[in-house]
Amino acid sequence: MTDFLFILYPWIKSLHIMAVISWMAGLFYLPRLYVYHVENAKDVDGASAIFETMEHKLLRVIMQPAMIVSWVCGLIMVMTPGIVDWSYIWPWTKGASVIAMTWFHHWLAIRRKDFLSGRNRLTGRQFRMMNEVPTVLMVIIVVSVVVKF
Repeated sequence: MTDFLFILYPWIKSLHIMAVISWMAGLFYLPRLYVYHVENAKDVDGASAIFETMEHKLLRVIMQPAMIVSWVCGLIMVMTPGIVDWSYIWPWTKGASVIAMTWFHHWLAIRRKDFLSGRNRLTGRQFRMMNEVPTVLMVIIVVSVVVKF
C-alpha cells in the first residue's frame, strides 16, 4: 500500500491543488454574491430568485465537491509515508486552518438558508468583512506548507 500511495502522490497532489483552487474561488465569490444580494436584490423584481439560484449552484455544484475532493486528497497525502513530519508546527497550523476554512464554508451555507427563509440580518458591510476570512486562512495555509516551520 505504501508503494501505491507513493506512486500516486504527484497525481493526488495535482488533484488536491486543482480542488483547492476551485474551493477558494467559491469561498471568495459567495460572500461577494451575498453582498450584491443584500444591497441590490430589493431594487429589481425577481433579482432575489436569481441570486438564490447563483448562490445555490456555486455552493452545491462547485464549492461542495471541491471541498470534498480537497479533503480526500489532503488526507491521502497525509497518509503517504514520509510526506508529513508531525514534529514540526506547520502540519498543525495547516490542519487547524483547513478546519477553520471548512467551518467558514458551512457558515456560508447557513447564511444561504437565511436568505431563502427571509431571515438574513447581515449587511453588505458585514459580508465584505467576512470575505477576508478565507484570505487570512489561505495565507496561513500557504506559508505553513511552503516555509514548513
